Amino acid sequence: MDKRQLERYRKRLMEKRKDIVDEFQKNVNYRRESTVDDGTQDIADKATNAYNKEFLFSLTDAERDLVELIEEALGRIEERDFGVCSSCSTEIKHTRLEALPWAKYCLNCQELQEQGLLD
Repeated sequence: MDKRQLERYRKRLMEKRKDIVDEFQKNVNYRRESTVDDGTQDIADKATNAYNKEFLFSLTDAERDLVELIEEALGRIEERDFGVCSSCSTEIKHTRLEALPWAKYCLNCQELQEQGLLD
């Protein structure tokens, strides 16, 4: 992979990381605002707010995992290992990297990983 392609992927990864951090900050602000209870909420409103809070907390776990994958991908760019499967060392197809620039496995190894067959 040439320098121009690596730089394009690096920019995409950095933009995605920024988007996640920005969204996380919005969620934190929403949580702060939604914790205020002025006593006028009925039980359905409280249940809805509780569900929304739980949903937002689960999003942050997924976001944290994605940021970690992005950081790993940025590290692979620096190490010049980007685009190479971390398991079998084959080249990851361009179409996969376009869809998921943080992908660390080729499609075959990703399937094995999802089945719990990859260390």
